[in-house]
Amino acid sequence: MWKEFKEFAVKGNAIDLAVGVIIGAAFGGIITSLVKDILMPPIGLLTGGLDFSNKFIVLKPGADGMTNFSTPADAVAHKAITWNYGNFITLVINFVIVAVCIFLVVKAVNKMKRPAPNAAPVSKDCPACAMTIPIKATRCPHCTSELSQPPAR
Repeated sequence: MWKEFKEFAVKGNAIDLAVGVIIGAAFGGIITSLVKDILMPPIGLLTGGLDFSNKFIVLKPGADGMTNFSTPADAVAHKAITWNYGNFITLVINFVIVAVCIFLVVKAVNKMKRPAPNAAPVSKDCPACAMTIPIKATRCPHCTSELSQPPAR
């Protein structure tokens, strides 16, 4: 069992997955900051100071009967039950931005991985003896068969 585990853990796929998860977590933090610190302030400015993260509905008043709270954290401190739809909207925006960023990164990596366009062939097989010969040859050096002229370029 130990041997099988070692083979699994050392395989490239498992290590690649671990590296991907670690980088993904770090990337997620960067994107969260991008959304919270860079994108949401201008959106809030355009919407008249609207801060999605503080949008909520009180479902059950606090222990003291209070229903008017400025933030979800304030409501929780008073033991009220809230529906935090603003936080959900922020997380959806965050997810969409993360998905777009990951798509662009994967697209760039795949573009770099693409093989170079195939170069023009430099050899061909003799139709008579099947030996490999230069593409420009007009006679096979192995069987001396006459070959058709190479196509004009």
